[in-house]
Amino acid sequence: MVRQKCSGIRRSYLVEYAFNIPWEMKAFDGREKSILRAATKDILPESISNRVKSPYPSTQDPAYERALRQSLTTILEDSNSPVLPLLDHKRIQQTLEKPIGDLSPMYDRMGIELAIGLNTWLKDYSISLSF
Repeated sequence: MVRQKCSGIRRSYLVEYAFNIPWEMKAFDGREKSILRAATKDILPESISNRVKSPYPSTQDPAYERALRQSLTTILEDSNSPVLPLLDHKRIQQTLEKPIGDLSPMYDRMGIELAIGLNTWLKDYSISLSF
């Protein structure tokens, strides 16, 4: 006998059902994912089932933030970087001076990612800005 394990995700009706559960039921104890926590409380360690939800998508590896900061520093040092006129240099410097932590604010990383991505886009399409 062949036994196949499959996740409930492969069952589209189960996903649709769970998606349509009213929020009051999904968060019956005042927290997100209440139903999931209740359903898995007997099989997951309490430290896992009760941990605080981290923002998604959020990379928690400090090496990622170091790489982002280095990329942004390189952009700032290049006077030909097309994104420079759009940046608040004082604010960026304040962000770069903050210590890198395991849980640095997600919005800091998002701002850095946006500046890097916009600079790349402006360069790739040879767009120059004039004010």
